[in-house]
Amino acid sequence: MAKAKGKVTFNEDRCKGCELCTTVCPTKIVVMNKEKINVKGYHPATVIEMEKCIGCANCALICPDTVITVERIMVE
Repeated sequence: MAKAKGKVTFNEDRCKGCELCTTVCPTKIVVMNKEKINVKGYHPATVIEMEKCIGCANCALICPDTVITVERIMVE
C-alpha cells in the first residue's frame, strides 16, 4: 500500500516567525530555526526530519504570508 510523503520548502526571507505552522503539524517536524535570523530579523520556520513529513500541507494552509510550499508524493 502506498504512503504519502511530503517535501516542505520555506521562503525563509519572507517568514515573520509567527509560529502558526508549528502548531498544526501532526508529526511535530516544523520548528523555528533559533540558529538563523532572516532579512526581516525573525527566526524562520524550518523542517527537521523531512522523512517524517506526510504531505498534509496544514503548515502551508495556515501560513498568513504564503511562505510554505508542500509537494506531496506517494511512495510504495
